[in-house]
Amino acid sequence: MATEVHGNEAVVSEGEGVRRRDFINIAAVSFAGVGAVAVVLPLVNQMNPSADVLAASTTEVDLSAIAEGQAIKAVFRSQPLFVRHLTAKEIAEADAVDPASLRDPQTLEERVVDGKKQWLITMGVCTHLGCVPLGAGEGENRGEFGGYFCPCHGSHYDTAARIRKGPAPKNLLVPAYKFTSDTAVLVG
Repeated sequence: MATEVHGNEAVVSEGEGVRRRDFINIAAVSFAGVGAVAVVLPLVNQMNPSADVLAASTTEVDLSAIAEGQAIKAVFRSQPLFVRHLTAKEIAEADAVDPASLRDPQTLEERVVDGKKQWLITMGVCTHLGCVPLGAGEGENRGEFGGYFCPCHGSHYDTAARIRKGPAPKNLLVPAYKFTSDTAVLVG
């Protein structure tokens, strides 16, 4: 830095390089940035789901104990899950329905995994107001179409869990799932 005097004024000309004031500013901003990250990181991290919630995000179902024509209830994300082993007759009944005639048009093939047409996996929650339909348990009312019947408001689902009669606007939801073996499925 050089100082020149012009008349009564002293003019300081700045030289090249980093001045002490610049270094202090950079150091202060860096320190504040590190402090902000140290405060924000735990706050953001506490919003992540806990280990017990992550463990409940998938459900494995053993299919070996489900006889043809039988359905079971399982739990997926704290909601009922229906797993049905369809018979050849139930598959034929579902295939015989024209999807264009349905309120929520879907074929059975759209609701099952390729090559596993006999396994229908749906959420056990009526799409009207969230009641649990009957039809998965032994001797329960399966409704007029042989699938599921919601006792709360009278929705009837067919063997492919498609809405056929009643106030429900949509078919029973099919969650994401994959077969891990011929006798096991992982939902979620």
